[in-house]
Amino acid sequence: MKILVVGGGGREHAIIQKLKENKTVETIYALPGNGGIAADATCVDIGAKDIDGIVSFAKSTGIDYAVVAPDDPLVLGCVDALNAVGIPCFGPTKAAAIIEGSKAFSKDLMKKYNIPTAVYETFTDMDAALSYLDSVSAPVVVKADGLALGKGVIIAESIEDAKKAVREMMEEKKFGESGSKVVIEEFLTGPEVSVLSFTDGETVIPMVSSMDHKRAHDGDKGLNTGGMGTVAPNPYYTEEIAKTCMETIFLPTIRAMKAEGREFRGCLYFGLMLTQNGPKVIEYNCRFGDPETQVVLPLLESDLLTVMQATTNGTLKDTPVIWKKGHACCVIVASKGYPEKYESGFPITLPACKSGEAIYVAGAKIRDGELVSAGGRVLGVTATAGTLSGAIKQAYALTDRVIFENGYCRRDIGQRALQAKGE
Repeated sequence: MKILVVGGGGREHAIIQKLKENKTVETIYALPGNGGIAADATCVDIGAKDIDGIVSFAKSTGIDYAVVAPDDPLVLGCVDALNAVGIPCFGPTKAAAIIEGSKAFSKDLMKKYNIPTAVYETFTDMDAALSYLDSVSAPVVVKADGLALGKGVIIAESIEDAKKAVREMMEEKKFGESGSKVVIEEFLTGPEVSVLSFTDGETVIPMVSSMDHKRAHDGDKGLNTGGMGTVAPNPYYTEEIAKTCMETIFLPTIRAMKAEGREFRGCLYFGLMLTQNGPKVIEYNCRFGDPETQVVLPLLESDLLTVMQATTNGTLKDTPVIWKKGHACCVIVASKGYPEKYESGFPITLPACKSGEAIYVAGAKIRDGELVSAGGRVLGVTATAGTLSGAIKQAYALTDRVIFENGYCRRDIGQRALQAKGE
């Protein structure tokens, strides 16, 4: 089989390495891929948002199956365009991808179908939003309605900070048109859990839960990032909570989307907060999370391509999805200065990986035959082990063997999870 994977980050590298385990896979093309992905797939310089270019390449190359991984091409209708020329895909249609493409849509969906989430209001008028803020107490959450590279959510510690965020989004267009509409919602407290799920529009099969670490520095200090590391499974996510989530969130969401004429197939990501009043949805994503994918897929025992095809074909209920016992830890190695200003072009030397280890490349390219940094988050260094402490220790040991002069990482990935487990 010839497989096409749209995207070029660490998530895509993890997906590609897992797809390679299927013996029927002959060639994997990554559009655009990156310098590290080039070791596992044929990279083609076509951007993830170039829908016409992607479709043209897929047709001319005789692609048998496509995986559309990032949010932008999904929201732009990449799956629809590929389906229109007869190429089956993993991923939701444009109509279904709106669950991430518009936060206002997703909040309204939850309100309509009684899916637990934070109290909120939506605004297209800046003065109305500013006036509303005078009626609520801090902290408060301000969200740009559209996609904003994972940075369109501001947790404001004061009403003044919230008003500043509203002005930046709506008046200064910090996130372009994504901030023309904003959602203001109550601040929830409790442990956060990420749960990715496979779904074919009827059946939903949750993957192993995970815990992300968003802040740039140790002790959850510094600015929010795209994610500085993950562990799986998340110790706060018990069997009892999982059962509640299936009954009150997962299945109701899938049924709600179908009722709205927006049947969702692919990977639906549930960002959850385990509050004192039960689990609530913080956000939906219409695709695999990053860096959650880098700890979830290494724990998948079943064949990924088979499961993906089952979501496409509507046969998920008849497809075994088996998970390995054990734990995984991913440490993100980023360029110094990320998520603000940073320099690129620094040489990277990757160590050999042993069984249970993987290095997923996100922001890097090949220059004169050498791997060099080319982004903020550069590497996802992952290890699996029988215990969480073992996975963390192995991931950091592997990280310390990476040679990357301009790299930095948090040194406390997984510590909160260890405390929760009492280890």
